[in-house]
Amino acid sequence: MSESPVPAIATESPDNRASNAPAMAKQDFIRQIVRDDLAGGKHTAIKTRFPPEPNGYLHIGHAKAICLNFGIAGEFGGVCNLRFDDTNPAREDPEYVAAIQDDVRWLGFQWNSLRHASDYFEVYYRAAEKLIRNGKAFVCDLSAEQVREYRGTLTEPGRNSPYRDRSVEENLDLFRRMRAGEFPDGARTVRAKIDMASGNINLRDPALYRIKHVEHQNTGNAWPIYPMYDFAHALGDAIEGITHSLCTLEFEDHRPLYDWCVDNVDLAGNAELLQPLLDKGLPKEAAKPRQIEFSRLNINYTVMSKRKLMALVTEGLVDGWDDPRMPTLQGLRRRGYTPAAMRLFAERVGISKQNSLIDFSVLEGALREDLDAAAPRRMAVIDPVKLVLANLPEGHEETLIFSNHPKDESFGKREIPFSRELWIEREDFAEVPPKGFKRLIPGGEVRLRGAGIVRCDEIIKNDAGEIVELRGWLDPESRPGMAGADRKIKGTIHWVSAQRAVPAEIRLYDRLFSVPDPDDESEGRTYRDHLNPESRRTVQGYVEPAAAAAAPEQSFQFERSGYFVADRRDHNPGKPVFNRSVTLRDTWASKG
Repeated sequence: MSESPVPAIATESPDNRASNAPAMAKQDFIRQIVRDDLAGGKHTAIKTRFPPEPNGYLHIGHAKAICLNFGIAGEFGGVCNLRFDDTNPAREDPEYVAAIQDDVRWLGFQWNSLRHASDYFEVYYRAAEKLIRNGKAFVCDLSAEQVREYRGTLTEPGRNSPYRDRSVEENLDLFRRMRAGEFPDGARTVRAKIDMASGNINLRDPALYRIKHVEHQNTGNAWPIYPMYDFAHALGDAIEGITHSLCTLEFEDHRPLYDWCVDNVDLAGNAELLQPLLDKGLPKEAAKPRQIEFSRLNINYTVMSKRKLMALVTEGLVDGWDDPRMPTLQGLRRRGYTPAAMRLFAERVGISKQNSLIDFSVLEGALREDLDAAAPRRMAVIDPVKLVLANLPEGHEETLIFSNHPKDESFGKREIPFSRELWIEREDFAEVPPKGFKRLIPGGEVRLRGAGIVRCDEIIKNDAGEIVELRGWLDPESRPGMAGADRKIKGTIHWVSAQRAVPAEIRLYDRLFSVPDPDDESEGRTYRDHLNPESRRTVQGYVEPAAAAAAPEQSFQFERSGYFVADRRDHNPGKPVFNRSVTLRDTWASKG
């Protein structure tokens, strides 16, 4: 159990260049509810929670929920718990628990208290016993298939289970024997006794407990029965004194069951039920929470289903949960997305009751905006061709001084080696230039970034007719500080020294899917059929020494190429590996 008094607020690292200007109060329907509740005296303090199930890695949709729950707590002087709703041990793993905690911290948030639903198993058990004693729950012997048959449909009421009218004594006896492990999996459930004719199918005597002889990561084999999610989640919120339980719209129809569980168990009015908390040294904070639903995050060119993300990993269609093409937070982080960009994206998406589809470019735009201000500039050549400045002496080398950021002098300056032989981008030369081409052409001039003006005099090709080298002339009067340095030239290209540049593996990532809606199966195709074959290309390029020396996860703008990050797993200064985070412009817009 981990307790922390740190407020649930976002923190900015120095790299994020946070502004000291006061932020404007955010406006959405949830924040207005919170403001009204505080103004009306309903609550003296705000408490929220982020309640992930540890059955997979968090994805970008969870980032929106994290920013909302922690953000509201911080904005209104409250706190936010991190609670793992670990009620289905067959699908849960400590690997996911560790990754989720890492993701929340990476986004810039710190929880008030780390909790698990399993901390409350004894409370849930006592609560179910109370419902049985009060005639509001019963032990049912129907199989899962039979339960579905009895449930009815959206237009037809359900039928009562033949076991619904068991006596309190028989129900208590059977429930305690379930607890003792006497029955096999699926043999019995505990069901709420609500209304089989309800228009809301969630209220048609839903299951509260099921038998599962599965070892739990926290409680071992102590429990052969486990509470259902709806039951545990509602009571977990009540136990922790959560004031506003924020969840996505698919839980709107579950809210009446949520309220039924909270009201009928009435933890706040029953100290005996909460005694197991005191025995564990947990605070007794029981209160009645209010569930509020908001629209989930949907982004085109992406799948968000945990099942589909799991399939992508297990079928080897991607390189793991942290593959930079994945929408998982681990993948986005490895791609080079920053916590500030993720929070900015969540803010721009906003909170509403209306489901909508967000264009992927909104996410990329948030990253560009953050990195434009936060990322130092470096030069790298991704598809190199050699340029020899023939009028410089053999072995010529010198050092040039470049600014690390054109808009922010606080980033300082760096030294870049310049030599007679350079690498330039192959696409920056055209033997037969298209109309409007402003880069290097035979007999034409172009400015070498920060070094002078060069003219191409000779093209050298191999036996296959491929260009392997360009030879040119560097205007000595155009060097930095010379009289001709400001001579007007239409094009500027970047370069690195062929002698001093460091070979680097450069991974060019793009969207994982080639269509806006990979979930669309209307033509008999699945998301697997829409994988983008160009979603990753790996090339060998060259980077200036100051880029090679980067620490893992350090981001740069490679001038004229895009934003890149030193891979957090594979990069080291002796063997640099960079991932393209995002292009300088939205290249997909031009694809139509």
